[in-house]
Amino acid sequence: MSEATAFWIDRPGVGALRTEPLRAPGDGEVLVRTLHTGVSRGTEATVFGGLVPASEHERMRAPFQEGDFAGPVKYGYLNVGRVEQGPEALMGRVVFTLYPHQSAFVVPEAAVIAVPEDVPARRGVLAGAVETAVNVLWDAAPLVGDRVSVIGGGMIGCCVARLAGSIPGAEVTLVDSDPSRRAVAEQLGVRFAGPDAAPRGQDLVIDTSGAEAGLRLALETVVDEGEVIEASWFGDRSVTLPLGADFHSRRLTIRSSQVGSVSPRRRDRRSTTDRLRLALDLLRDPAFDVLLTGTSSWRDLPEVMAGLAKAPDGALCHTIDWRDA
Repeated sequence: MSEATAFWIDRPGVGALRTEPLRAPGDGEVLVRTLHTGVSRGTEATVFGGLVPASEHERMRAPFQEGDFAGPVKYGYLNVGRVEQGPEALMGRVVFTLYPHQSAFVVPEAAVIAVPEDVPARRGVLAGAVETAVNVLWDAAPLVGDRVSVIGGGMIGCCVARLAGSIPGAEVTLVDSDPSRRAVAEQLGVRFAGPDAAPRGQDLVIDTSGAEAGLRLALETVVDEGEVIEASWFGDRSVTLPLGADFHSRRLTIRSSQVGSVSPRRRDRRSTTDRLRLALDLLRDPAFDVLLTGTSSWRDLPEVMAGLAKAPDGALCHTIDWRDA
Protein backbone atom coordinates (compact mmCIF):
# COMPACT_ATOMS: atom_id res chain seq x y z
CA MET A 1 0.00 0.00 0.00
CA SER A 2 1.36 3.40 -0.94
CA GLU A 3 -1.91 5.32 -0.68
CA ALA A 4 -4.87 5.49 1.67
CA THR A 5 -8.38 6.92 1.39
CA ALA A 6 -9.54 9.31 4.11
CA PHE A 7 -12.70 11.25 4.87
CA TRP A 8 -12.31 15.01 5.25
CA ILE A 9 -14.79 17.73 6.16
CA ASP A 10 -14.01 20.35 3.55
CA ARG A 11 -16.28 22.96 5.10
CA PRO A 12 -19.32 22.85 7.41
CA GLY A 13 -21.85 20.42 6.02
CA VAL A 14 -19.67 19.17 3.16
CA GLY A 15 -17.41 16.11 3.31
CA ALA A 16 -15.26 14.36 0.72
CA LEU A 17 -12.99 11.36 0.27
CA ARG A 18 -9.34 12.12 -0.43
CA THR A 19 -6.42 9.94 -1.44
CA GLU A 20 -3.31 10.42 0.70
CA PRO A 21 0.23 9.02 0.57
CA LEU A 22 0.91 6.24 3.05
CA ARG A 23 4.45 5.95 4.34
CA ALA A 24 6.13 2.80 5.61
CA PRO A 25 6.21 2.36 9.40
CA GLY A 26 9.46 3.06 11.24
CA ASP A 27 10.82 1.62 14.45
CA GLY A 28 8.15 1.49 17.15
CA GLU A 29 5.35 2.05 14.66
CA VAL A 30 2.58 -0.08 13.15
CA LEU A 31 0.71 -0.03 9.87
CA VAL A 32 -2.99 -0.73 10.37
CA ARG A 33 -5.52 -1.56 7.65
CA THR A 34 -8.95 -0.41 8.79
CA LEU A 35 -11.82 -2.88 9.09
CA HIS A 36 -14.53 -0.65 10.58
CA THR A 37 -14.93 2.89 11.83
CA GLY A 38 -17.80 4.22 13.90
CA VAL A 39 -19.53 7.57 13.67
CA SER A 40 -19.76 9.19 17.10
CA ARG A 41 -22.92 10.93 16.00
CA GLY A 42 -23.31 13.64 18.63
CA THR A 43 -19.76 14.93 18.49
CA GLU A 44 -19.17 14.28 14.80
CA ALA A 45 -22.42 15.98 13.82
CA THR A 46 -21.26 19.01 15.78
CA VAL A 47 -17.90 18.95 14.00
CA PHE A 48 -19.49 18.28 10.60
CA GLY A 49 -21.81 21.24 11.05
CA GLY A 50 -18.97 23.57 12.00
CA LEU A 51 -20.46 24.10 15.46
CA VAL A 52 -17.33 23.73 17.59
CA PRO A 53 -16.92 27.00 19.56
CA ALA A 54 -13.68 28.85 18.84
CA SER A 55 -12.80 28.59 22.54
CA GLU A 56 -12.82 24.78 22.27
CA HIS A 57 -10.86 24.34 19.03
CA GLU A 58 -7.76 23.08 20.82
CA ARG A 59 -9.46 21.06 23.56
CA MET A 60 -11.71 19.34 21.00
CA ARG A 61 -8.89 18.09 18.79
CA ALA A 62 -8.98 14.33 18.25
CA PRO A 63 -5.68 12.46 18.89
CA PHE A 64 -4.83 12.03 15.18
CA GLN A 65 -6.82 14.91 13.75
CA GLU A 66 -5.43 16.74 10.75
CA GLY A 67 -6.51 20.22 9.78
CA ASP A 68 -8.46 22.63 11.94
CA PHE A 69 -12.07 23.43 12.79
CA ALA A 70 -14.28 24.29 11.01
CA GLY A 71 -12.42 22.79 8.04
CA PRO A 72 -10.82 21.35 6.13
CA VAL A 73 -10.42 18.82 8.92
CA LYS A 74 -9.98 15.05 9.20
CA TYR A 75 -11.80 14.03 12.35
CA GLY A 76 -12.88 10.83 14.10
CA TYR A 77 -11.75 8.45 16.81
CA LEU A 78 -13.50 5.08 16.55
CA ASN A 79 -11.31 2.84 14.40
CA VAL A 80 -10.83 -0.93 14.44
CA GLY A 81 -8.30 -2.44 12.07
CA ARG A 82 -5.72 -5.18 11.63
CA VAL A 83 -1.98 -4.69 12.05
CA GLU A 84 -0.19 -5.51 8.78
CA GLN A 85 3.29 -4.30 9.68
CA GLY A 86 4.87 -3.84 13.07
CA PRO A 87 6.23 -5.74 16.07
CA GLU A 88 5.84 -9.51 16.06
CA ALA A 89 3.47 -9.44 19.05
CA LEU A 90 0.97 -7.29 17.13
CA MET A 91 1.22 -8.76 13.64
CA GLY A 92 -2.22 -9.81 12.46
CA ARG A 93 -3.94 -8.58 15.63
CA VAL A 94 -7.18 -6.65 15.50
CA VAL A 95 -6.65 -3.34 17.29
CA PHE A 96 -8.58 -0.27 18.34
CA THR A 97 -7.12 3.15 17.59
CA LEU A 98 -8.41 6.66 18.21
CA TYR A 99 -7.96 7.37 14.51
CA PRO A 100 -10.22 9.15 11.97
CA HIS A 101 -12.06 7.54 9.07
CA GLN A 102 -9.24 6.27 6.85
CA SER A 103 -8.52 3.01 5.01
CA ALA A 104 -5.00 2.52 6.39
CA PHE A 105 -2.59 4.49 8.56
CA VAL A 106 0.70 4.45 10.45
CA VAL A 107 0.83 5.29 14.17
CA PRO A 108 3.12 4.63 17.13
CA GLU A 109 2.78 1.13 18.57
CA ALA A 110 1.62 2.63 21.88
CA ALA A 111 -1.41 4.20 20.14
CA VAL A 112 -3.09 0.85 19.39
CA ILE A 113 -4.76 -1.50 21.86
CA ALA A 114 -5.50 -5.10 20.95
CA VAL A 115 -9.19 -5.97 20.81
CA PRO A 116 -9.92 -9.15 22.83
CA GLU A 117 -10.24 -12.12 20.50
CA ASP A 118 -13.79 -12.82 21.67
CA VAL A 119 -14.96 -9.28 20.82
CA PRO A 120 -16.18 -8.98 17.19
CA ALA A 121 -14.28 -6.32 15.26
CA ARG A 122 -17.40 -4.29 14.43
CA ARG A 123 -18.47 -4.22 18.10
CA GLY A 124 -15.01 -2.97 18.92
CA VAL A 125 -15.78 0.48 17.47
CA LEU A 126 -17.95 1.04 20.56
CA ALA A 127 -14.81 1.16 22.71
CA GLY A 128 -14.80 4.96 22.66
CA ALA A 129 -18.41 5.14 23.83
CA VAL A 130 -17.90 2.55 26.56
CA GLU A 131 -14.73 4.36 27.65
CA THR A 132 -16.78 7.56 28.00
CA ALA A 133 -19.41 5.66 30.00
CA VAL A 134 -16.71 4.29 32.32
CA ASN A 135 -15.47 7.83 32.96
CA VAL A 136 -19.01 9.09 33.57
CA LEU A 137 -19.61 6.39 36.16
CA TRP A 138 -16.25 7.05 37.80
CA ASP A 139 -17.41 10.68 38.12
CA ALA A 140 -20.94 9.76 39.22
CA ALA A 141 -19.91 7.00 41.68
CA PRO A 142 -23.32 5.25 41.95
CA LEU A 143 -23.78 3.00 44.96
CA VAL A 144 -25.34 -0.42 45.51
CA GLY A 145 -29.12 -0.12 45.40
CA ASP A 146 -29.19 3.37 43.93
CA ARG A 147 -32.10 4.60 41.83
CA VAL A 148 -30.44 5.98 38.72
CA SER A 149 -31.88 7.75 35.70
CA VAL A 150 -29.96 8.18 32.47
CA ILE A 151 -31.58 10.89 30.37
CA GLY A 152 -30.90 10.51 26.67
CA GLY A 153 -30.92 7.16 24.91
CA GLY A 154 -28.10 7.86 22.50
CA MET A 155 -24.91 5.83 22.20
CA ILE A 156 -23.32 7.24 25.37
CA GLY A 157 -26.51 7.11 27.42
CA CYS A 158 -27.14 3.49 26.47
CA CYS A 159 -23.58 2.51 27.41
CA VAL A 160 -23.91 4.28 30.76
CA ALA A 161 -27.23 2.55 31.41
CA ARG A 162 -25.86 -0.90 30.61
CA LEU A 163 -22.85 -0.50 32.89
CA ALA A 164 -24.85 1.08 35.72
CA GLY A 165 -27.40 -1.71 35.46
CA SER A 166 -24.73 -4.22 36.51
CA ILE A 167 -24.42 -2.62 39.96
CA PRO A 168 -26.13 -4.90 42.50
CA GLY A 169 -29.59 -3.69 43.47
CA ALA A 170 -29.45 -0.64 41.21
CA GLU A 171 -32.69 0.43 39.54
CA VAL A 172 -31.67 2.07 36.28
CA THR A 173 -34.13 3.89 34.03
CA LEU A 174 -33.29 5.07 30.53
CA VAL A 175 -35.33 8.18 29.72
CA ASP A 176 -35.88 9.26 26.12
CA SER A 177 -38.56 10.96 24.07
CA ASP A 178 -38.22 8.35 21.30
CA PRO A 179 -40.52 5.39 22.16
CA SER A 180 -38.41 3.08 19.99
CA ARG A 181 -35.72 3.29 22.67
CA ARG A 182 -37.92 1.12 24.90
CA ALA A 183 -36.89 -1.98 22.96
CA VAL A 184 -33.24 -0.93 23.24
CA ALA A 185 -33.59 -0.46 27.00
CA GLU A 186 -35.12 -3.92 27.33
CA GLN A 187 -32.16 -5.49 25.53
CA LEU A 188 -29.81 -3.54 27.79
CA GLY A 189 -31.61 -4.90 30.85
CA VAL A 190 -32.83 -1.56 32.22
CA ARG A 191 -36.16 0.19 32.61
CA PHE A 192 -37.52 2.75 30.16
CA ALA A 193 -39.61 5.88 30.55
CA GLY A 194 -40.66 8.78 28.39
CA PRO A 195 -39.98 12.28 29.76
CA ASP A 196 -43.51 12.63 31.18
CA ALA A 197 -43.15 9.37 33.10
CA ALA A 198 -39.56 9.83 34.28
CA PRO A 199 -39.28 8.67 37.90
CA ARG A 200 -38.85 11.35 40.55
CA GLY A 201 -36.63 11.38 43.62
CA GLN A 202 -33.76 9.59 41.90
CA ASP A 203 -30.54 9.17 43.88
CA LEU A 204 -28.51 10.04 40.80
CA VAL A 205 -29.42 11.47 37.39
CA ILE A 206 -27.00 11.42 34.47
CA ASP A 207 -27.85 13.62 31.51
CA THR A 208 -26.50 12.52 28.14
CA SER A 209 -29.30 14.04 26.04
CA GLY A 210 -27.45 17.05 24.64
CA ALA A 211 -30.71 18.96 25.01
CA GLU A 212 -31.74 21.78 27.34
CA ALA A 213 -34.98 19.92 28.09
CA GLY A 214 -32.96 16.89 29.21
CA LEU A 215 -30.93 18.87 31.73
CA ARG A 216 -34.07 20.59 33.00
CA LEU A 217 -35.70 17.18 33.49
CA ALA A 218 -32.61 15.95 35.34
CA LEU A 219 -32.94 18.79 37.84
CA GLU A 220 -36.64 18.08 38.27
CA THR A 221 -36.21 14.37 38.92
CA VAL A 222 -33.13 14.13 41.14
CA VAL A 223 -33.65 13.75 44.91
CA ASP A 224 -33.30 16.78 47.20
CA GLU A 225 -29.61 17.55 47.79
CA GLY A 226 -28.89 15.24 44.88
CA GLU A 227 -26.36 15.48 42.09
CA VAL A 228 -26.88 15.69 38.36
CA ILE A 229 -23.97 14.55 36.18
CA GLU A 230 -23.96 16.49 32.92
CA ALA A 231 -22.27 14.28 30.32
CA SER A 232 -23.62 16.05 27.23
CA TRP A 233 -21.69 18.49 25.13
CA PHE A 234 -23.68 21.40 23.78
CA GLY A 235 -21.14 22.79 21.33
CA ASP A 236 -21.88 26.46 20.72
CA ARG A 237 -25.50 26.26 21.94
CA SER A 238 -26.62 28.23 25.00
CA VAL A 239 -28.68 26.57 27.73
CA THR A 240 -31.23 28.26 29.99
CA LEU A 241 -31.98 26.63 33.34
CA PRO A 242 -34.56 27.44 36.07
CA LEU A 243 -31.99 28.18 38.76
CA GLY A 244 -34.34 30.70 40.35
CA ALA A 245 -36.99 28.08 41.19
CA ASP A 246 -36.23 25.39 43.81
CA PHE A 247 -32.63 24.84 42.71
CA HIS A 248 -31.20 26.52 45.82
CA SER A 249 -33.80 25.39 48.34
CA ARG A 250 -33.31 21.76 47.27
CA ARG A 251 -29.51 22.25 47.35
CA LEU A 252 -28.97 20.60 43.97
CA THR A 253 -25.60 20.09 42.32
CA ILE A 254 -24.71 19.96 38.63
CA ARG A 255 -21.32 18.42 37.85
CA SER A 256 -19.78 17.98 34.43
CA SER A 257 -18.15 14.81 33.13
CA GLN A 258 -15.88 14.73 30.11
CA VAL A 259 -13.77 11.94 28.64
CA GLY A 260 -10.77 14.10 27.71
CA SER A 261 -9.07 13.25 31.01
CA VAL A 262 -9.49 10.46 33.53
CA SER A 263 -11.98 11.21 36.30
CA PRO A 264 -10.33 12.82 39.35
CA ARG A 265 -11.65 9.89 41.40
CA ARG A 266 -9.28 7.55 39.50
CA ARG A 267 -6.64 9.83 38.03
CA ASP A 268 -3.96 8.90 40.54
CA ARG A 269 -4.15 5.20 39.66
CA ARG A 270 -5.64 4.82 36.17
CA SER A 271 -4.28 6.07 32.85
CA THR A 272 -6.26 6.74 29.69
CA THR A 273 -4.79 3.50 28.31
CA ASP A 274 -6.04 1.58 31.36
CA ARG A 275 -9.48 3.08 30.87
CA LEU A 276 -9.62 2.17 27.18
CA ARG A 277 -8.38 -1.35 27.84
CA LEU A 278 -11.15 -1.75 30.45
CA ALA A 279 -13.71 -0.56 27.90
CA LEU A 280 -12.57 -3.19 25.40
CA ASP A 281 -12.81 -5.89 28.06
CA LEU A 282 -16.36 -4.78 28.89
CA LEU A 283 -17.28 -5.16 25.22
CA ARG A 284 -17.23 -8.92 25.66
CA ASP A 285 -20.87 -8.32 26.62
CA PRO A 286 -22.99 -9.10 23.51
CA ALA A 287 -25.78 -6.82 24.74
CA PHE A 288 -23.83 -3.90 23.27
CA ASP A 289 -24.62 -5.17 19.76
CA VAL A 290 -28.04 -3.49 20.01
CA LEU A 291 -26.23 -0.17 19.66
CA LEU A 292 -24.90 -1.07 16.19
CA THR A 293 -27.85 0.27 14.23
CA GLY A 294 -26.54 0.50 10.69
CA THR A 295 -23.56 0.13 8.40
CA SER A 296 -22.45 1.65 5.12
CA SER A 297 -19.59 1.34 2.67
CA TRP A 298 -16.72 3.79 2.99
CA ARG A 299 -17.59 4.94 -0.53
CA ASP A 300 -20.82 6.45 0.79
CA LEU A 301 -19.31 8.18 3.81
CA PRO A 302 -19.77 11.80 2.64
CA GLU A 303 -23.49 11.24 2.07
CA VAL A 304 -23.87 9.12 5.21
CA MET A 305 -22.26 11.76 7.43
CA ALA A 306 -24.46 14.48 6.00
CA GLY A 307 -27.56 12.34 6.53
CA LEU A 308 -26.69 11.45 10.12
CA ALA A 309 -26.02 15.09 10.93
CA LYS A 310 -29.36 16.28 9.50
CA ALA A 311 -31.77 13.42 10.21
CA PRO A 312 -30.34 10.68 12.45
CA ASP A 313 -33.52 8.57 12.19
CA GLY A 314 -32.94 6.71 15.45
CA ALA A 315 -29.32 5.86 14.70
CA LEU A 316 -27.11 4.95 17.64
CA CYS A 317 -23.74 3.84 16.29
CA HIS A 318 -23.51 3.78 12.51
CA THR A 319 -20.44 1.89 11.32
CA ILE A 320 -18.43 2.29 8.13
CA ASP A 321 -17.13 -0.85 6.41
CA TRP A 322 -13.60 -0.46 5.01
CA ARG A 323 -12.81 -4.13 4.36
CA ASP A 324 -12.75 -3.76 0.57
CA ALA A 325 -10.89 -0.42 0.54
